[in-house]
Formats: sequence, structure tokens, C-alpha cells
Amino acid sequence: MLLTIASLIIVLGVLVSVHEFGHFIVAKAVGIQVLRFSLGFGRPLIAWRRGETEYWISWIPLGGYVKMAGLEEEGIAGELEGGKAAVPIDPERAFDKKPLWARMAVILAGVTMNVLLAFAIYTSLGLAVGNPTRPTTQVDTVLASRVAPEAAALATLQRGDRILAINGDSVRNWEDVQTHLLLDTGAVRLDVTGRGTIRIKLPRDDNARLGLALWGIEPLMPARIGRVVRGEPARRAGLKHGDLVVRAGGDTVRSWSDVIHRIWVHPDQPIGLTVVRGDSVLQLSVTPRAESETDSLSARPKTFGYIGAEPAFVVKRRMSVGEALVYGATETENKVVVMVESLKRLVVGRASVRDVGGVITIAQVSGQAARLGLVTFLRFLAFFSISLAVLNLLPIPVLDGGHAMFLIAEGIRRRPLSPQLRLRLTQLGMLVVLAIMVVALSNDVLRLFH
Repeated sequence: MLLTIASLIIVLGVLVSVHEFGHFIVAKAVGIQVLRFSLGFGRPLIAWRRGETEYWISWIPLGGYVKMAGLEEEGIAGELEGGKAAVPIDPERAFDKKPLWARMAVILAGVTMNVLLAFAIYTSLGLAVGNPTRPTTQVDTVLASRVAPEAAALATLQRGDRILAINGDSVRNWEDVQTHLLLDTGAVRLDVTGRGTIRIKLPRDDNARLGLALWGIEPLMPARIGRVVRGEPARRAGLKHGDLVVRAGGDTVRSWSDVIHRIWVHPDQPIGLTVVRGDSVLQLSVTPRAESETDSLSARPKTFGYIGAEPAFVVKRRMSVGEALVYGATETENKVVVMVESLKRLVVGRASVRDVGGVITIAQVSGQAARLGLVTFLRFLAFFSISLAVLNLLPIPVLDGGHAMFLIAEGIRRRPLSPQLRLRLTQLGMLVVLAIMVVALSNDVLRLFH
């Protein structure tokens, strides 16, 4: 619990600080008077002043804001932003006195900083640890429940079958296979060793496509233990790096998939493992910790067992500076596309609002990521930073996207919207955001009880 709370504080603290610092530094650069920089909403827990700007750490830790001259009564108005600033206002340095391009730069600076943070994290990880890949194209298991009817021919694949090419493009690792299943469209041709060509049609539904690529086909990996997470059941049971699992729950296992599927169905129940360590055969007992599955596309049960061990088959190759920069840009772009597509599915009804998570889900996922180590936590931080950027660009007054829409309207009309209209639209936007937060929190609570 303490790790989960600490992880949430770090995630929100870093991302909100980076986002608001973007607004702050660009506003200062274009000459706008910044009255207050606050992490959190409401009244301050800690406050100090440097020059003309008040700096607050406030008691509601669900965001932050930069209060600028000319906008001091707009945005999340009134007490939520701590009331008026005590600093005298210079009318000539108000937000509305600046050129349109300067104001747009200030509004977009927050999301830009979030995207740049993600790029920096992915690039640094490329330099430090490389991109993890699974160097196989051999099939272990095809999960029929995650394969759409039009792709049913995949069910003819058997353990050990090797995929050589997809649509004529050679595949070298499992990430290549998943990329084709996610991005190719229509009819797809798989060349398989000893089986010739298998033809399928990829589903048009985005959820069905994701379910197929991420969960429908599992790669063949040996049941050998790689990294063991500190403090988790695997470490407490005595499992070590290099252990080869040959039996689980009394059944012979031949792959990592066999092991993990048996662990999933034993939450909070001891399961016996027979492992080969060097020249010795050991009998160990591990009690998987119960976890709740929040991803509706996952093949895991709603409550599944987790032991905190990874397969030894994942390969990481460090990159040169040039490769890392390209990798950072590519990963950032891919995650932006994923987030935009997720929002699109939600808007057009191809995804359920029940999948929307709030602060409790964020806390749970950040805690799980932290338990898996620094690299996993940083990847989560980068993805969540991109998510924050995309969500902030929604055209809802009170968000950055809403403010950008005000400026676009001003550019078209050649005169700004009236302060009264901006205030009313912002208050309406606040109601919309609060409604979304209520839905997200309700989903969180329902998941806790199910």
C-alpha cells in the first residue's frame, strides 16, 4: 500500500510539475505576468513568493495551474484556484495583450513538455537498457477466445510452428509479428515453416484486433526464470534467475506460457513447482498474490495470480545515440497514436466507458509498475505523460485544448470572445470534467468490489 501511494505521488507530482512548468516558462519568456504557480488546487499547504510570483503547494493533489494576469478569474474559477493573487497586476503584461501566436505557445507549452518528457524517457531507456524483444517467431498457444471468426485459420497453428513472413515481409522476433497483426489491414498471408501459407482476415474492430495481437497468439519461450522481483512471491519462494520450471501444480510444463497460465488460476493458493537448478532438482511452493485485471481485452481471469517473475527469454540490446533518438521518437509517436485511437473508440462507441479509470486505477497501475522495477515504472511514467498530453488537448474549456479553441475562434473572428462567454464556457467545461471524474471514480470503486 505504501509503495502504491508513493508511486502515485511521484507520477502525479512529476507529470503535473512538468506540464505546469511548460506553461510557466513560456509565459515568462513572452512577457506575461505570472501571478501564481501552484501544484494542486485549493488553499496552500506551503507558500512562498519570489519576485512577482507566488509559489504554492496546495492541498488537493489532482493537478495544478499557472495563474496569469488577465486570466486570474478564468479557468477553474474561485476558491478551487485559491482565490485572487496578492500581487499587483500589470495590465500591460496581461495574457490578452500578447499576440495570438504568443498566447497559443503558452497554452500548448504544457502538453509539449509532457511529450518531450516521454521522448526523453524512451531515449534514455534506449541508451541504458535497449529495447526488450522476444527473439522468436515460434508459436506456443493460440487462444481461441481472443481470435475473431475471420482469423479462425490461426487456430490450425500448433506449438513449435515458426512464422517466417507476414505479407511477404520477413519477421525476426515476436514484436515484428505483433506489429503486423496490429497495423496490417484486410487479408493477411502468413508463411509458416512446414505448413506453407495460412490466409486470414484481420478484424476491423479495434478491440478485436488488439485482443488478437496482444493475447490471441502466444510466443514459444522456455519455462526459464529471468528477473525475480524483490519482495514478491517468487523471491519469497526461493526462485532464482536461471531456474528451469519443469512441473507446476503437478502438471508437466514445456513453456513459459504453461507456467504463467497455471499461476493465473491460483490466486492466493499455494502451487508446487519443480525446478531444475544446475545439476539439482528442487521442489518449491509459491503462493501467487491475487491481482485484479482491469484490461477488458486481457486473457487473464478477472482475479489472477501473480508471482513477480519474468521469463529469461527477453533480450535487451543497448543502442547508439542515433538509434536511441530514433527509438525515442518512434515510441513517443506510437504511444500518441495508441492514445488517440483509444479516445476515438470511446467516442464512437467501440469501447465502453466502463474501461475508463480514475485515480485509484492510476495508483494501482503505478504501484504494479514500481514493483516490476525502475525500467517498467519509467515506461509507465512516459506513457502516462503522453496520455495526459492527449487528454489535455481535448476541446473542453478548462483544458488546454479548450483554451486553444478560444484562440482559434479569435483568429477566425479577428476579435476575442468576451470574458463573460469564456467564463461561462469554462464553467460548463468544468462540469464536464467533473462528470468524467465521477464516472472514472465510480468505475474504480466497482472494480474494487468485483
